[in-house]
Amino acid sequence: MNLLILGRGKTGYLVAEVARARRHHVRVLSAAENAGSSALTPDGLATADVVIDFTTPTAAVANAEACIRAKKHIVVGTTGWYDQVPRLREMVLSAQTGFLYGSNFSIGVNLFFEIAATAGAALKFDYSGQIFERHHEHKKDAPSGTAITIQKIVRESGGQEVEIVSFREGDAVGMHELVFNSSADRIYLCHDAKSRQGFAEGAVRASEWLAGKTGFYEFREVWREL
Repeated sequence: MNLLILGRGKTGYLVAEVARARRHHVRVLSAAENAGSSALTPDGLATADVVIDFTTPTAAVANAEACIRAKKHIVVGTTGWYDQVPRLREMVLSAQTGFLYGSNFSIGVNLFFEIAATAGAALKFDYSGQIFERHHEHKKDAPSGTAITIQKIVRESGGQEVEIVSFREGDAVGMHELVFNSSADRIYLCHDAKSRQGFAEGAVRASEWLAGKTGFYEFREVWREL
């Protein structure tokens, strides 16, 4: 496939490497090259089969809108924009294109989500819960999209909201901890990303899955189909 990757940050760079290793044709645009989504015109997107976005929350929304208008499939790994999901879903369904987003494209994290759904039932049995998340000091959104997803999953299974505590320090790739406490015991669940490799591989495989499909998808709902 021809993949257009938006964002030359650490994750975007690794996505490009993984995509090339999987024999895709890759083009990468930096923020300067795509200021205000200026490069995402129908002509500029003509050769792209799927666009992959790892930029910033504000840029991701504008990039998504441009791709939808051009009827191009897009995979969005950027977080911090989810208040726009209902509006973008309507645009995607109207344009009959393909859109896939996720707070985390790591297979390990998506397994963690399913464990969290089961563990959330503890809240119905006199446990209290908390989520702790740690990321590098340059991460722009807090709490992380992954932590918000965990919070939502636990709320749906346990019927209560749990607090998120965020830390921004050093060059931490991403650690998420889910803790349940009771007078009798303590349940501790943790996912600690060693590198961005899992994110990159998941994003490329998501692009392969999305090609040829139409619709609006969340990664945690389709990752088993990859």
